[in-house]
Amino acid sequence: MTVGKKKSKQVRRESLDLLAAKSFRKVNWFQKLQRAIARLSPSWQACIPLAALVFSLWGYAAVAQTPPAPSTEEQLASLKVGMDTMWVMVAGMLVFFMNAGFGMLETGFCRQKNAVNVLSKNLIVFALSTIAYWAIGFALMFSNGNGFIGSSGGFFLWNVADNSPATGDAYQGIFSALNWTGIPLNAKFFFQLVFAGTAATIVSGAVAERIKFLEFLIFCLLLVGIAYPITGHWIWGGGWLANAGFWDFAGSTVVHSVGGWAALMGAAFLGPRLGKYRDGDTVAMPGHNMSIATLGCLILWLGWFGFNPGSTMALDPNAIAHIAITTNTAGAFGGVAATITAWLYLGKPDLSMIINGILAGLVAITAGCAWINVPNSAIIGTIAGILVVFSVTFFDNLKIDDPVGATSVHLVCGIWGTLAVGLFADGLTTGLYTAGPTAGLLLGGGFGQLWAQLVGVLSVGGMTVLLSSIFWIALKSLLGIRVSPVEEAEGLDIGEHGMEAYTGFVKESSLENRSEAGYGSYAGGSGSRTTKL
Repeated sequence: MTVGKKKSKQVRRESLDLLAAKSFRKVNWFQKLQRAIARLSPSWQACIPLAALVFSLWGYAAVAQTPPAPSTEEQLASLKVGMDTMWVMVAGMLVFFMNAGFGMLETGFCRQKNAVNVLSKNLIVFALSTIAYWAIGFALMFSNGNGFIGSSGGFFLWNVADNSPATGDAYQGIFSALNWTGIPLNAKFFFQLVFAGTAATIVSGAVAERIKFLEFLIFCLLLVGIAYPITGHWIWGGGWLANAGFWDFAGSTVVHSVGGWAALMGAAFLGPRLGKYRDGDTVAMPGHNMSIATLGCLILWLGWFGFNPGSTMALDPNAIAHIAITTNTAGAFGGVAATITAWLYLGKPDLSMIINGILAGLVAITAGCAWINVPNSAIIGTIAGILVVFSVTFFDNLKIDDPVGATSVHLVCGIWGTLAVGLFADGLTTGLYTAGPTAGLLLGGGFGQLWAQLVGVLSVGGMTVLLSSIFWIALKSLLGIRVSPVEEAEGLDIGEHGMEAYTGFVKESSLENRSEAGYGSYAGGSGSRTTKL
């Protein structure tokens, strides 16, 4: 017991000694600090209290500026904006990739001596479309204005009033027509840009193999900068057609018919390719590479899953899935219908008709993909596949030369798809959608919606024909739009670009190098009069 008490006292004594040593060191450190301060000049000594005050206030300000943690509702809203934006951007990239599909399709359907020219047009047209739409097109199409055109500015997207992604009544800006989608303004612009570029690309195929390169580029600038935005404003920009009850979900009229009308007028003003029509017969000029034409079709089919479902411009799972299925169904039935029709009508299942049948079904369903049920989408696609086969013959009888069938696919089937909304739309009471067209004629809705669709088709067609004709006539009068006969016979690759797509291969160099065989189809098929390449 005594030994334990002695040890306890010793421990307490050691602890006191340790505390005393620490206290001495603190006093010693404080004395050293005092001596260091004393050695400073009076001016520096006066700065010490001021520095201490600034440091303490600085720390307080940093704490005061720390933002409060966002609420759960704010975090969910921010997440929704991010998810919607990501979906729209990815969908827009798929639509952008359709340029590769158009390039492959048109090149494969044309002769090898014009391959470089077709590829060059398809590549540069999107660059030009970007410039024209960024400069004036987007502002004319979507800025606030009257029923005819946007007039609130927004050119070059520079210093514009816009608080996107705010929506509805919370939106404050000059692009009220797009206040229904909660994504940033730049995302809205990008998605609309790729659609504008598609409209310009449609023209390329119809005027292929005989148009001057520079004049085509000028026309594309005028189309995307002026013609396309005007009619687009009527429908998607809150213009008079939208107020009249016209509906076009993803662009059967806004994009495809506009591009088709412009292509039709270009082909008409250019005239047919040399040797295309002889003695009342249509001479087939088959494409040189059906492999890449088929690849182009598949790329376009893939891109349509951005074109149509992406037009929701929001991550709506039910809507996206429904639109993807109606889109795919129409394309599939269009391809099968065109195959059967060509087999019966032409005697062979022409690959070029299969390709354009698929595209015809996709174009036709574009207007109503969100408002039509799946069985009716199959009907729409089937009719489009049949139409495209007979449409090719119709335009050939009119001596309008379209090397790739762009007018048949995009114009004829774009018109059909737009009118189909007035026939097959389910209606607001079905639960399929809450905003859109009234029930179609065949679903008990009467003629109201069909009449609105017909007015839209005729109005957009009339304006596009008028403006396109002005552009083509002006270019033809001032610059000339067609290459010389010698240059056309030699091939635009050499005449316009000074190079060949397939260096070293034998290719057509005169109009006399032809042989007769089989049926005379258009674009890519075999024919009664084929052209050796």
